[in-house]
Amino acid sequence: MRGQGGTPIPAGENGSGPARSLQGAAIPTGWLILLLGLLCSCLGAAPQETPRPRVLAFYSTDGEGDHTDFALQAVPFFRQAAERGHFTFEATTRWEDLNPTNLRDCRLILWLNDIPRSVAQREAFRAYMERGGSWLGFHFAGYTDSGTQWPWYVGFLGGGEYSGNNWPPLPAVLSVDDPANPVTAHLPSRFLSPANEWYTWTPNPRLNPHVKVLLTLDPSNLPLGFKETIQSGDVPVVWTNTGYRMIYMNMGHGDRIFDDPAQDRMFEDAVLWLLAPR
Repeated sequence: MRGQGGTPIPAGENGSGPARSLQGAAIPTGWLILLLGLLCSCLGAAPQETPRPRVLAFYSTDGEGDHTDFALQAVPFFRQAAERGHFTFEATTRWEDLNPTNLRDCRLILWLNDIPRSVAQREAFRAYMERGGSWLGFHFAGYTDSGTQWPWYVGFLGGGEYSGNNWPPLPAVLSVDDPANPVTAHLPSRFLSPANEWYTWTPNPRLNPHVKVLLTLDPSNLPLGFKETIQSGDVPVVWTNTGYRMIYMNMGHGDRIFDDPAQDRMFEDAVLWLLAPR
């Protein structure tokens, strides 16, 4: 084809033939259409949603009734927290699910009212924590005595064994040891925690240099109890072993634990802190 004045027009410049690259090589029209389609699909694709971290809670229903009551309230509490905190939450009474395969994509384990009993389950948990997993345990998860027969776990909790408690369950004033920690940052310096059975340990977990205590039973409560009494002493209530990503909380006896909004906020903040990248 010729243009004005008879000048030849190269093929492709009027759209009737194959286009040419800057080097003059012909690019078939079909390839141009394909490349344009791929570009449009990439630009229009929705961004991939980041998977939400998985939280897995274990509990038992065949133990002490007050411990079961707590667990049955804790499950819906943390399920609702998951919706606000952008994590997934599962709860199970199948302790056999505490195995390497099931824990592979789990970011946080909760023990609501019990501990694993079999060697395989205990070893799976130890390996999980030593790989950098996270754990939040409540009340009876800290009941360690000569019958526990799990030395690693006693050390994981700070080295103390259960040595006593108050009875009956009573409210108690708690004092914040570390107001700057994200777990306790939204608590007042002292607050009345709902009725609970408060444990003591020997030796005191605070003596362990790796333990950082976050909440303590305020001395103004003592002596605490009637049938069984905590007479005196330093009683840690919430702490972390800084050698691991973990928190232990002594709350968890009965159906009144979720009656205080400030304490409820602390439970949720603990989960978020354990899930946060560090």
